[in-house]
Amino acid sequence: MTAAGIDLGGTKLSLAVFSDEGKMRYKETMPLNNRSGKQAGQFITGAIKELLIRQNDNGNIIHSIGIAVPGISRSKTGTVWAPNITGWDEYPLLEEVQQVCDGIPVTIDSDRACYILGESWQGNAKGCKDAVYLAVGTGIGAGILTGGSILRGAHDIAGAIGWMALAKPFDIKYISCGCFEYHASGEGIAKVAKEILENNNTYSGQLNNKPMTDITAHDVFSAYESNDLVAIAVVKQCTEFWGMAIANLVSLFNPEKIILGGGVFGPAIKFISHIREEACRWAQPVSIQQVSIEASALGTDAGLYGAALLALQKINPGISA
Repeated sequence: MTAAGIDLGGTKLSLAVFSDEGKMRYKETMPLNNRSGKQAGQFITGAIKELLIRQNDNGNIIHSIGIAVPGISRSKTGTVWAPNITGWDEYPLLEEVQQVCDGIPVTIDSDRACYILGESWQGNAKGCKDAVYLAVGTGIGAGILTGGSILRGAHDIAGAIGWMALAKPFDIKYISCGCFEYHASGEGIAKVAKEILENNNTYSGQLNNKPMTDITAHDVFSAYESNDLVAIAVVKQCTEFWGMAIANLVSLFNPEKIILGGGVFGPAIKFISHIREEACRWAQPVSIQQVSIEASALGTDAGLYGAALLALQKINPGISA
């Protein structure tokens, strides 16, 4: 059997083809280019249709399709809420994809669920029944595997830990993305750096080399390597937030492993020992000593692997991670 795994992000779309043994046979990635609403939907269905045609012409028949989306996938309606795609509050993605798939089964789930599924199938959570994937990229989310099953919650929103409350008092700026995400996501790293710079008229470090509005998380990590004082302060704060969040996840779920992934881990992998040290201050003391904190083995492909596993399980429930 052959499955297509599709990972939709806020800025790009990745498509891949997998064997039922978990071997990736093909992959392509293309930018969304700020498409929104119906235009974004048409772009995705067009890309899927082209993938099916090309694979069929090459003798690779796709038997099932899995899609990871950056937000909420509502299993009862097939609609999607994706905050980074304008107009996707109740978007009928399942219906639209089914219209171009000629009866091929389609399964949609949140990207965070797909991340931990991918890691448990072919990555560093392989063999685990209880594990958490902490995804830190543009936003923050957690894929939670408990007792061998994905925790989705009553309304498919479990794992939206960008809204985890890790600081007080409440600030109105947390409404759109949550406290944790505001301070420690990829976008949050840039925001915090800009806030410090705005309040520091004497700063003359590396981050002055770009207009303040153009500063990114990548710039902050680069400046950190040059011992930039603002970058050091930002990274220290992020390390504390990541450690606190991991402590809460460990205390709540008692996992075997915490897998760190997403675009920020990447450059932040080097801070795992510091993150663990911070987590140990806050977490349930027995549980934190039993958990392994590791980098993702699949990197940016984790969502593709998880989506492909969902697709394969749709047509063969006997396939397990």
